[in-house]
Amino acid sequence: MEREVITSRANPLLARVRRLNSRRAFRREEGAFAAEGPKLLAEALRWGGELETVICAPGVELPGLPSQVRMVEVCDSLLASIADTENPQGIVFICKGKSLEFPEQLGGQRYLVLDGVQDPGNVGTIWRTADAFGADGLILCNGCADPWSPKTVRSTMGALFRLPAYESTLDMAAEKLRQVELPLYATALREDTEDVRSVELEKVAVVIGSEGRGVSQQALELCQKTLKIPMRARCESLNAAMAAAVVLWEMARND
Repeated sequence: MEREVITSRANPLLARVRRLNSRRAFRREEGAFAAEGPKLLAEALRWGGELETVICAPGVELPGLPSQVRMVEVCDSLLASIADTENPQGIVFICKGKSLEFPEQLGGQRYLVLDGVQDPGNVGTIWRTADAFGADGLILCNGCADPWSPKTVRSTMGALFRLPAYESTLDMAAEKLRQVELPLYATALREDTEDVRSVELEKVAVVIGSEGRGVSQQALELCQKTLKIPMRARCESLNAAMAAAVVLWEMARND
């Protein structure tokens, strides 16, 4: 298939990519997001990402694309104008986002519930780590970073094409988990707190709190148990992504 060539910065397609990069509301309205680079493009192709358009710089080789995908070539300066990174890797593409709504019934046995984790790099890193350690999905509550934001997408390193994420209220998440008999725990301190290494985590959902305030009171009221990650007394807490990695590792050790 021949590549369409665009030479105008004001072209509607390029304007759309910029809006997808900068506006959460527009991403939701369009049901799509923009991403960059050959690695993410390869992951989208490998794991069934619904590609709409692939935009590349001159001389960039593209993998085999489905026939319905629009292929566009732009000069380096135009590609830089639509990229979210300072040093784009020659490819920007638009992909349809998978549904962020809960299915009728949750499948699987292990979930992370992110409670107000607002840093997109943390959300993306947790997503990638959850995929690596065999979790069945992420549940995003209380104003988490947009799973389709450019930084979140980059930080997942392709995990967003493999592992589902759902946006929800805490109450709805707790109800969905209750329906499939998954207990809800949280990484926090209270009278019932147990060492994460001593708790059975084979079939469970665990809440990871926000970077600033930790687990919310609402989440704590919905949890049956709290977990602590042992560390030196002089250290107050871990970064949200690091805390999630420890919990996910302990989940995986139950296999």
